[in-house]
Amino acid sequence: MSEKLKKLAGARGEWENKTVAKTTERFPERKPVFETSSGIPVLRLYTPLDLEKLDYLEDMGFPGQYPYTRGVQPTMYRGRFWTMRQYAGFATAEETNKRYKFLLDRGQTGLSVAFDLPTQIGYDSDHPLSAGEVGKVGVAIDSLADMETLFDGIPLDKVSTSMTINATAAMLLAMYIAVAEKQGVGSEALRGTIQNDILKEYAARGTYIYPPKESMRIITDIFAYCKDQLPKWNTISISGYHIREAGSTAVQEVAFTLADGIAYVQAAMDAGLDVDAFASRLSFFFNAHSNFLEEVAKFRAARRLWARIMKNRFKAKKANSLRMRFHTQTAGSTLTAQQPENNIMRVTLQALSAVFGGTQSLHTNSWDEAYALPSEKSVTIALRTQQVIANETGVADSIDPLAGSYLVERLTNDIEEGANRYIDKIDELGGAVQAIEAGFIQREIADSAYNFQMAVEKEEKIIVGVNRYRQEEPPLEDVLKISSEVEAFQVEKLRKIKERRDNDKTAKALSGLKSVAEGSGNLVPVILDAVKAYATLGEISGVLREVFGEYRES
Repeated sequence: MSEKLKKLAGARGEWENKTVAKTTERFPERKPVFETSSGIPVLRLYTPLDLEKLDYLEDMGFPGQYPYTRGVQPTMYRGRFWTMRQYAGFATAEETNKRYKFLLDRGQTGLSVAFDLPTQIGYDSDHPLSAGEVGKVGVAIDSLADMETLFDGIPLDKVSTSMTINATAAMLLAMYIAVAEKQGVGSEALRGTIQNDILKEYAARGTYIYPPKESMRIITDIFAYCKDQLPKWNTISISGYHIREAGSTAVQEVAFTLADGIAYVQAAMDAGLDVDAFASRLSFFFNAHSNFLEEVAKFRAARRLWARIMKNRFKAKKANSLRMRFHTQTAGSTLTAQQPENNIMRVTLQALSAVFGGTQSLHTNSWDEAYALPSEKSVTIALRTQQVIANETGVADSIDPLAGSYLVERLTNDIEEGANRYIDKIDELGGAVQAIEAGFIQREIADSAYNFQMAVEKEEKIIVGVNRYRQEEPPLEDVLKISSEVEAFQVEKLRKIKERRDNDKTAKALSGLKSVAEGSGNLVPVILDAVKAYATLGEISGVLREVFGEYRES
């Protein structure tokens, strides 16, 4: 240690001793050290002493250069702002198409599709298990006809589209390709993302259909198909968002998301794909939670850790294979029904942390989402929040503006180290699939969720309007309501599609799908054939259910 650092160490020690004594005297019940949501100690004061282990040239570097701590592009937002991609989907394709045009007209720069629960788990709207759920938490898509309506009047070569879909991702992607063809747009021009992240469904969300092995086959088939046919398409969005929504800490969000990413890369390589042939099309999806500085550090740590994993573990050579590109959504689990206007402030600060952290695209939640899907007014406020951050605050004028903060750099290191320890444990268990099958990841998330809830109930964690600063208020009434007529409308539309289509052609396409599923060929081309023959989502999923079976959590 240099003489200057020794002198600083002595001065800080003297200052800290006095401060601790005063704090203990005034607040005897308060811990001398605070913690982040991940249990990382937060000191009263940070100095260069806390960064002794940090090699600035190696660990920070410059934007657009390995290890990408400071961003994946050299210019970041000085080149262009992040994509403002508001997640939307409800009721029918007709209604959702109107919402997309509404958002695009107000300056949204990318589309993001929310699907209803039956679509997510491979059931048509007329299936008995779909009753009461059609169009409720997203748009109902039963066949190519619905997808044609969903993007009617929206040129697919001019927009980037993200689809939050997992178990049925191959079917929805095939429908998107078919719609583009009908518009005269080649698949090589399509830009967007399918979430396609089935492992987090087993661990945190629950919209799986098939067992893990068969689900991983579908995912690697999509990787292989898109490598040649959709070169601009992101074939997976490895999601920490739902892991965090289920109750994980920030460190767990990074660790479990990257562990899933490792599993996908390994599966693709085991299937014979070269890592540099597909790695550049991997993308990630993170949560922007409420501990502002921890969140900024989380994004920086995740980017750096992934670059090192790709370089050192998988021996990727191309720079694009090492870059973690990610979408961020503000934390739905933090939105409260009590004093819901407070959600506007929560969302603003969470969005700001994502921008400071260097996100590539961003969704801001609407303030009324603790009650219902967002109204046109509330979704406009959410979009305007991003536009104000981008155009009025100046935070995008400089790249990685919080870099060099002793606290932010120390948190970045601590989060990376904590996530690495989890990844080592998951490796010991055999990888993410085995860790999920053993219940390890689920237990860790559940324990964290329980601990957080206990802290709220004991008022160790303050939620404004919930356990502190409460006030009497009437429930919110002016919210979006999905008509009960939606289900009947969708079922009747589906009946007409089945009546109009060439059913012999449909049956032949489904038979071809079954043959390939029973063998080892790539599933995407035969799913595309079935989609073009207007086979329904439920019929295609049903064929794969018959061959692959269904997963049941033990």
